[in-house]
Amino acid sequence: MACLATISRPCCKRRPSTVSDFVDDPEIDPVLPPDEPLWSHSFDTALGRCGLVWSERGIVASLLPDATPARLKRRHPTAQPVTELPAHIAHAVDGIRALLGGEARDLTDIPLDERGIPEFRRQVHALTRAIPPGQTRTYGEIAAALGQPGAARAVGRAEGDNPFPPIVPCHRVMGAGGEPTGFSAPGGVETKRRMLLIEARAAGQLAGDQQPLF
Repeated sequence: MACLATISRPCCKRRPSTVSDFVDDPEIDPVLPPDEPLWSHSFDTALGRCGLVWSERGIVASLLPDATPARLKRRHPTAQPVTELPAHIAHAVDGIRALLGGEARDLTDIPLDERGIPEFRRQVHALTRAIPPGQTRTYGEIAAALGQPGAARAVGRAEGDNPFPPIVPCHRVMGAGGEPTGFSAPGGVETKRRMLLIEARAAGQLAGDQQPLF
């Protein structure tokens, strides 16, 4: 929900290194050509109004509550707001809405446009997306899987700067010892725990019916 795993901000929030690092949100978005056509759409979910920005190649940014049209415009000034959605964007909206409403959904088939994102962060995103619903990993485990066991802090920063929540499910990434860390969704860490519980039940790891987040 590190992150559904940002809702209004990154799931695992950190402060910018300098004021100039970020303009509106502390996520690090893909760097695209200035004339790249972009589109945006905001939509209601159980947690509030979310938004997507995309290019012809895939999702450029996912904004979790409160993704007002003004915030979308501030984040990506050239993005054209639309209501008629391409099939893959409608699929992404449906999946995010269902997930935030308490249903377990697989979002791994949603295409991302990661141009300009450093290779290390892209590798972290890929490994995070590969975590099955109902399972978790720690920052240290992801760092070890990258062949950089000393890079747990860098992994934590990459998860905290995740521009694609919950498509890149940073809510499945834990701190040392497997403990959930800070989460900026409404409800904080408790929402993160509930999301993980919903996914575990859907994966058949726990008995019981799915429960809404709120």
